[in-house]
Amino acid sequence: MTGAQEFVPETRRLGTLADAAQRCQGCDLYRDATQVVFGTGPTAARIALVGEQPGDREDIAGRPFVGPAGRLLDKALESAAVDRGTVYLTNAVKHFKFTREGAGKRRIHKTPSRTEVVSCRPWLLAELDAVRPEVVVLLGATAAKSLMGNGFRLTAHRGEVLELPDDSGLARLRARPLVVATAHPSAVLRGPADRREAAFAALVSDLRCAAQALDIQATRV
Repeated sequence: MTGAQEFVPETRRLGTLADAAQRCQGCDLYRDATQVVFGTGPTAARIALVGEQPGDREDIAGRPFVGPAGRLLDKALESAAVDRGTVYLTNAVKHFKFTREGAGKRRIHKTPSRTEVVSCRPWLLAELDAVRPEVVVLLGATAAKSLMGNGFRLTAHRGEVLELPDDSGLARLRARPLVVATAHPSAVLRGPADRREAAFAALVSDLRCAAQALDIQATRV
């Protein structure tokens, strides 16, 4: 795997980046996925949400967070008084990684490897450089480690307002975004039924924390 860097153009126009990403062969995931699923949202969104990778529905639709996890995220954003139309949504990995199981060979999500996350990271950095959000919400451990480093532990730092490490790749931005890490909506869906309500409430609380971090960012400008 060569990594995505050679496929990423110099421009920071989101439309051009999205078009270029469709031709990416920086890792082997492009061989089986239907298409690249690039980020969507306002060019100057104040908050960016980063998930792990597209799921089955997203791979088919070509848009992030349109499946069950996306619907739960919509509900959580609404509960946190954050308008989904004002945020930028993307994933750390742009191709769907899966295995096939059962008689119908249903496609089952498979967690991307660290190598695949690192290979795809230039696209994420280019997106965030283009949008320049004030706050980045990292949904799940894979997304968190993509920017915070492989040693980052979500359970130890979820819901905190954090600074990006100097080696994040975004240190050169004039206004470095603050970071809030939380669980991925799919983790809420997969969790025990008797704990799902509490898990959803924790996700909403973390999203509210991200919205409040905008006020912190305003005092730093």
